Amino acid sequence: MAVFSLYIVNKAGSLLFHCDYGAARRLPANERITLASTFHGLSAIAAQISPTPDSIGISVLEASTFRLQSFQTLTGIQFIIVADPGQPGLEQLLRKVYEIYTDYVLKNPFYSLDMPIRCELFDQHLSSLIEQNERLSPYRPAGTSY
Repeated sequence: MAVFSLYIVNKAGSLLFHCDYGAARRLPANERITLASTFHGLSAIAAQISPTPDSIGISVLEASTFRLQSFQTLTGIQFIIVADPGQPGLEQLLRKVYEIYTDYVLKNPFYSLDMPIRCELFDQHLSSLIEQNERLSPYRPAGTSY
């Protein structure tokens, strides 16, 4: 699986949602919270010190073993995907995750803003989207067959 994890962080840097996919190493809860809030803080600092006006901060962080791609909404919610560095189309995938978020979380009358996301329909559609992305992706990590 080329997508390892998905995180949703609110504008204050609190982790609202996370999900791990495939056989990726699962982080303990405290490390997930630390990862999300640290990336949020670094991105906010990068936006403030950027020489260009209207900078959104860090949108991609790439290493030899992973790629962290971020999409920030106008309301400050950040969607973060951790994936294999060769995985294409992460920006489009994050936008689709945002669409699912707006349809099944924000339109849910029982959801309170800035609270952890616990919505079964959101989970189902998100899993479906990630599975579809994996099936249709031209990228295949070494040693994988689908």
